[in-house]
Amino acid sequence: MKRLNNFLISLSRSRKRAVLLGVDLVMVLLAYLFTFAVQHDRLVVADLFGKNGLVLLILMALTAAISSFLKIPDIRLNAYDASGMGRIAILSTLVAVCSAALHQIGTDGLAIGSYIVFGIVYFLFSAASRVVLLELVMSMYRRKGPRCRVLIYGAGTTGSQLARALAAHKTIEAVAFVDDNTALQGLSIAGLPVRRTTEIAEIVAEKRVDRVLLAMPSLSHPKLTQIARRLERNGLEVQALPSFAQLIGEERTLLEKLVPIQPAHFLGRKAFDRSMDFACSHVAGKSVLVSGGGGSIGLELCRQIISCKPSKLVVFEISEYALFEAERALRPFAQEVGAEIVPVLGSVTEARLVRRVLQDHAIRVLFHAAAYKHVPMVENNPLVGLANNVLGTWTLAREAREAGVERFILISSDKAVRPTNVMGASKRLAELVVQDLAARSPGTVFAMVRFGNVLGSSGSVIPLFQEQIDHGGPVTVTHREVTRFFMTIEEAVSLVLMAGSFASGGEVFVLDMGKSRRIWDMARQVIEDAGYTVRDDANPDGDIEIEEIGLRPGEKLHEELLIGEGHVTTPHEKIFSAREARLSEIEVASAIRALREALATGNDKAALAVAERWVEGYRPSQPLVASVKS
Repeated sequence: MKRLNNFLISLSRSRKRAVLLGVDLVMVLLAYLFTFAVQHDRLVVADLFGKNGLVLLILMALTAAISSFLKIPDIRLNAYDASGMGRIAILSTLVAVCSAALHQIGTDGLAIGSYIVFGIVYFLFSAASRVVLLELVMSMYRRKGPRCRVLIYGAGTTGSQLARALAAHKTIEAVAFVDDNTALQGLSIAGLPVRRTTEIAEIVAEKRVDRVLLAMPSLSHPKLTQIARRLERNGLEVQALPSFAQLIGEERTLLEKLVPIQPAHFLGRKAFDRSMDFACSHVAGKSVLVSGGGGSIGLELCRQIISCKPSKLVVFEISEYALFEAERALRPFAQEVGAEIVPVLGSVTEARLVRRVLQDHAIRVLFHAAAYKHVPMVENNPLVGLANNVLGTWTLAREAREAGVERFILISSDKAVRPTNVMGASKRLAELVVQDLAARSPGTVFAMVRFGNVLGSSGSVIPLFQEQIDHGGPVTVTHREVTRFFMTIEEAVSLVLMAGSFASGGEVFVLDMGKSRRIWDMARQVIEDAGYTVRDDANPDGDIEIEEIGLRPGEKLHEELLIGEGHVTTPHEKIFSAREARLSEIEVASAIRALREALATGNDKAALAVAERWVEGYRPSQPLVASVKS
């Protein structure tokens, strides 16, 4: 039996066509016999082939010709629809007409009702033969191997059409519907029962379901995602059907909805015109190094520096992958302006490597953007964060002075102002290190540029919100009232370069970030700009919920940009120079020595004690042992 199954399934299309044509001819004979059996007595039926044998043979030949002309044998068994049945109806009518004509010419003729009955019977027999053949074929495929048993979630139009399509599928078998609509529950659609969604676990066990198909394309993507995630948590494989509008390109897909959002849309102020305010005087034609050149800010610095046509750009990065991607992205632009790109893999804390790179490439301008900047990560790894951000800055700045670098610009953060977390404290200590070197390094101009969050950088809220929307939500915000300063990454980097040209030594430049933005409002705006609605008490049927998860350790409700009260203007309206206290050379040396000892002994608390002692306003989130401070 197995060999017979395999043989029949493996038949070529031409042989399958011949089989279907043969079935059409056999149906002529059966319909002819049936018609005479019900229309005439036994004697006439017994003499049928003697008197009408030639008529029957000619009729079968004509049937073969007409069936081939109508291409009925070419229709696949699992593709029969109203069109296929229509062709069989035409064939049946023509066969009945031919039968009447042949009998009138070659025999005594029959009552007109006989031809009508013959045509109807032939149509019914031919249609029934297709159904029987389809069931036989499907049973062969079922014996050939296991079928994927699916549960259809959604018994609407799309779900019912899907069930009908799967009814003739070789390897997939639909077993039931589930739907939230109580009006549909208990009904049978396309031969399948419609059950409640609360019975999914029972149906899966009872029907041995392998997969769930979501057939609700009208539902928003977030809600579909939420349903899919709930089912997947129960160990089910889930797939969703696109809408017909998406299939023909009349409805935007999720990726089209989540297009990059224009930063000015969130800032609520006029977009920065880089072409009018861009300064290249201090980097054009020189050898420039950017530490952390593979990060968001560092990479944008590299892009804008290349447009200033430096002679050489050294991209210094600790991450191999980030360095590879940065070099690959920057090289075409560097070739256009004739600048040399030099990728350097390593850490800014490696003094010998830093010294060799600065000397070998005769670096004249250095932008220090390398830092561990994600607050929770540095909070959980304080020793590593302080070592990289403080000792790395100290090493790079000291070697820059020894190598005769003309300008050293530190990229700082608003979290350095009266910090409540380790990351902010580390950035403030880095500022203090640079301020100290600026006071005693006449050959090198040291300066810092401090700004808030940049839209589009790694870990910033907008990409995070979009990722959460892509997963169906919720969008998480630490606190309903938390606010932050924001600036586009292009604007921030342009102002950093501009501030670098203003520097004369020791300045803490602060960028005008405009008004602070409420993160909760931004979350709502991202959801709405993606084409969805916010689900809350006022709109319980919305798509995406905004969830308040609480402030993280060391996180502020509101950030600041200035430590002191005073600041002076610069030639650019968006750049200010802050007047802030600094540590003495002895105090900075003491802080560096204590940090190096803490690193050597792996003592987190000793490292935190350094930050608490020298950084104004900082208090560790966990109390320190009193003996450590001393």
